Amino acid sequence: MAGHSQWANIKHRKALVDSKRSKLWSKLSKAIIVAAKLGGGDPSANIRLRTAILDARAASVPRDNIERAIKKGTGELEGVDYTEVLYEAYGPGGVAIMVQAVTDNPTRTVADVRHKLSRNGGNMGTANSVAFMFDRKGQMTVPAAGVAEDALIEAALEAGAEDVVNEGELFVVTTDPGALHAAKEGLQARGYAVENAELAWVPRSTVRVEGAAAQQLLKLLEALEELDDVQKVDANFEMDDDALAGA
Repeated sequence: MAGHSQWANIKHRKALVDSKRSKLWSKLSKAIIVAAKLGGGDPSANIRLRTAILDARAASVPRDNIERAIKKGTGELEGVDYTEVLYEAYGPGGVAIMVQAVTDNPTRTVADVRHKLSRNGGNMGTANSVAFMFDRKGQMTVPAAGVAEDALIEAALEAGAEDVVNEGELFVVTTDPGALHAAKEGLQARGYAVENAELAWVPRSTVRVEGAAAQQLLKLLEALEELDDVQKVDANFEMDDDALAGA
């Protein structure tokens, strides 16, 4: 799990200074549309939609935007027909990568992903070539400032979490997918500031990368996440703090 939690930490720090709000809102809106399309427009009965809505609210997406996205997903409003796609790939150092995307043109998106991979030392894998190395989990972060680790672990387990990892600036809390929101609400009820609750691909084991391969991997992961159609990127790496410092 170390690899995923390290990448979660990097993304958390970058989000604090991310000024590309319109691009982020577009990605979050597409996630809502697909969630509503697949599971209906009622967030109380559609966990995935509920997660997407909470992500959008956390990023200050206006309520009207969220409601329009839901209606586009359910067909109440006309909109672009988005499809969810999942790509499996390998990065520098043999790291396994899972790329989740939402697109109205899969041919364009796969070409964009291949291009980023080829330019940054990676290559596309076939279906199920790396998925078996990951588990689908719920995951959230808690800023570490002023938080006692033992108390957080106890509270998280009581709220239904499976694991808590200390990543320095924050704690990464992992749950069963269906327990994500209950665990989040349980921690919030105990006074913890919970951020970035999401469904993620969590690696069963990690690959250690160092030196130039580590820097190239981080560059690749960032390049993939910058693609308009890409929603989330997960990978099974771990690296030294010195390498992470440059991220």
